Amino acid sequence: MPFRAFLAACLTVFSAPAWAEEQPAEPAPVEVMVLGMYHFANPGLDVVNIDVDDVLAPRRQGEIGVLVDTLAEWRPTRIVVENQAEAPALEMADFDRTEELLKTTRNESVQVGYRLARQLGHEAVYGYDEQPGEGEPDYFPMGKVQAFAAENGGEELLANLFAEVQAMAAEEQARLPDQTIAESLLTHNDPARVEAMHDRLYYSLLSIGDGDAQPGAELNAYWYMRNAKMFAKIDMIAQPGDRVLVLAGSGHATWLRHFVRRMPGYELVEAQPYIERAAAR
Repeated sequence: MPFRAFLAACLTVFSAPAWAEEQPAEPAPVEVMVLGMYHFANPGLDVVNIDVDDVLAPRRQGEIGVLVDTLAEWRPTRIVVENQAEAPALEMADFDRTEELLKTTRNESVQVGYRLARQLGHEAVYGYDEQPGEGEPDYFPMGKVQAFAAENGGEELLANLFAEVQAMAAEEQARLPDQTIAESLLTHNDPARVEAMHDRLYYSLLSIGDGDAQPGAELNAYWYMRNAKMFAKIDMIAQPGDRVLVLAGSGHATWLRHFVRRMPGYELVEAQPYIERAAAR
């Protein structure tokens, strides 16, 4: 072998390990489970709402315990809830009152999020909700969509969409008394169902506009903005290697799952197998 070829071969052999050692290690991904929820406390803030029986009743407390025990098997390292919290820490200020709140507060943030965090020995629960402040846009300008539709012949479309949502809510309302909480959450965590309904309801609104005024497109854009800001707060909280449980109203689930799937360094973990396991118990 000519000396030059021999030297080149030696350099290749001996330099490869050094080159490999110089490559920075890939950080461990952040695993995220988005748990779609209905509201336990009947706040009446959605376009269509359902009435929920008292989750402080002994039967429901037992069902919540089964759900929380099952979620604990995933061993989340951080739990984030759909509440506002002060940046940059984004820690819920009342988490240290969990024992008291579990006896008096019906919302899912406390009953599921705080309860699970306490059970796992976490030092904090984090809030990631985003609401418009002074001078910021309305993230859900349905009033403008309705006004435009009334003046420009879009009322039938809106009526049909609202009727679909009301029918689904009525069906869910009828099932709730006979279901456990885990069973009730199955439809809220079925990805195909949740994403299909999201697309049907939101993207249908894109036809509410005339090229100059576009209230349907604006509603979609502002709804995306709110969810993007919510996920950005989750990103502030998460660290490489974390397993983050996100409690979210199921209307947010499609966009939050979208960001988890597409954000570098994140991996989506499906909640549905855990809900099914809790329901079976």
